[in-house]
Amino acid sequence: MNSNKPHILVTNDDGIRAPGLLALKDACAEIADVTVLAPSHNWSASGHVKTMHKPLRVDRVTLADGTEALSTTGAPSDAVALALLGVVERDIDFVVSGINRGANLGHDVTYSGTVTAAMEAAISNVPAMAVSLNTREQADFEPAARFAASLAEQTLERGLPDGILLNVNVPHLPADAIKGVCVTRMGLRIYRDELLKRVDPRGKPYYWIGGPEPTGIEDEGTDIWAVANGYISVTPIHLDLTAHDLLETLADWKLGMP
Repeated sequence: MNSNKPHILVTNDDGIRAPGLLALKDACAEIADVTVLAPSHNWSASGHVKTMHKPLRVDRVTLADGTEALSTTGAPSDAVALALLGVVERDIDFVVSGINRGANLGHDVTYSGTVTAAMEAAISNVPAMAVSLNTREQADFEPAARFAASLAEQTLERGLPDGILLNVNVPHLPADAIKGVCVTRMGLRIYRDELLKRVDPRGKPYYWIGGPEPTGIEDEGTDIWAVANGYISVTPIHLDLTAHDLLETLADWKLGMP
């Protein structure tokens, strides 16, 4: 690695063999030295995990293009923690997570392994970005990867405040059909989950949480509106989840011990 270049960690939640990871690695390698450390298998919708009850293993693997990478048995957020805690010896300047197959819009950020990997970096005050492509099908990740690398380069130059990450969602369109980039707020996702009950061979019930893909309210200025209308959405996300406007209201409640 060229130590004069910034050092980017690339991870994901679709697993070390995902094509979106490879596209993102290649694009980031144009602007920085890159280390890949990603889960050994798919962790979609895993949320923010910290594995503390069992050992985590890290193996060297070879990606489809012949380059070396690191793979872990842990979750996406574990991958970032392992890298920052010393599995990757060189200091990491920026963490990019993705490219996820499927958008992470609105409240998806609380479920998404892609986004919570970036959150793990932000907890350690390392600038981070999550990148998702709005399709579950086979796709060309190259336009999203090129945008991610461009945004990463600018973020490395300008910096981010502590505790902030960027959540990027790219519409599934050819590069020349993407209308532009919108800086957005989180929209309102509408989930249509269904409980599916089955019975195992011993007669005991078990359950799947299923249902159709979530939709969302297309309010202008939101990530949901931007992607639905052909724009790349860039949403700054703060780790401080405090509802500050309610602090004074709650202070007026009778909150003493009964």
